[in-house]
Amino acid sequence: MRNSTFITDEDRWQAVLARDPLADEQFVFAVQTTGIFCRPSCRARHALRKNVRFYPDAHHAVQAGFRPCKRCMPDKRDPQAQKLAKVEHACRLLEQDPTLTLERLAQQVAMSPFHFHRLFKSATGMTPKAWQQAARGQRLRTALAQGDKITDAVLAAGFPDSSSYYRKANDALGMTAKQYRKGDAAVRYAISDCSLGRCLVAESERGICAILLGDSDEELAEELAAHFPKAAHAPLEEDFAQRIQQVIASIDNRDVPLALPLDIRGTAFQQRVWQALRNIPCGETASYRQVAQAIGQPSAVRAVAGACAANTLAIVIPCHRVVRNDGALSGYRWGSARKALLLKREAKRQEG
Repeated sequence: MRNSTFITDEDRWQAVLARDPLADEQFVFAVQTTGIFCRPSCRARHALRKNVRFYPDAHHAVQAGFRPCKRCMPDKRDPQAQKLAKVEHACRLLEQDPTLTLERLAQQVAMSPFHFHRLFKSATGMTPKAWQQAARGQRLRTALAQGDKITDAVLAAGFPDSSSYYRKANDALGMTAKQYRKGDAAVRYAISDCSLGRCLVAESERGICAILLGDSDEELAEELAAHFPKAAHAPLEEDFAQRIQQVIASIDNRDVPLALPLDIRGTAFQQRVWQALRNIPCGETASYRQVAQAIGQPSAVRAVAGACAANTLAIVIPCHRVVRNDGALSGYRWGSARKALLLKREAKRQEG
């Protein structure tokens, strides 16, 4: 997709001077004195402006008689995209083979273990080992939800033995395998109206574990079931009803703080992202890149977006305050219209 930011040659020249990576897929520039064309982000020494010509892509530059730079390889796929493709391939391998070591994994993507480990952590915000453990936890949840015996599910998920699993059960599932297999019967929920439509609130023994928004009670119940397969619908009575109303009041009016305990379940990386989101002041926004920088993982922009999408505590963990670099709303688990309404409401509150 062409970007309207780089319409004129002067715009393109400024991008070259800034070595702007966002311009790399928009055009290439060629130097008449060397006969070479480059990406705008190329780290080579800048040529004189009078010797520079611009072309929409590598094909046009080659037709004009220029040859590609061996440093930035403008005729090849974006090097950064190539690296990310290797990380994505490694993630799939880790999800499929629970016994992969770092050395074997690096060999599969044709990199040294040291450089691969650094690239993987930079791109995902997690080490390969942590990703592997998260994948094991997901396989375990799936097996237990399908009714597999606990021991069989543990071994099928890739844990070397049952004792290895039980040492990490709480982190992997947020509960014991036996509780999870039963559907975590201690989780109960209710659905009520709020200013954003219908709202499902669920609580465990630890605290509020889900706040979901939607238009259909059936869809909300199905969404919750993906996380808590046998969570029980409970009538709005006594203390439970009071807690549900506290959540609804906090959603409808951000001046009303939610003082209830939360049961926040996620990977270590997701927990860091969600804490960063809670640090964004009401009435303000941050880009995915800014959130990545805030947690000390500036390259993990995609992983930050994934953590936002995995959030199950609407409003309380304010993933609606994260926007694209250009200020556009981007996606939102519960719909862009709700996101726009939330941001408008919070901005108006700050003005008031």
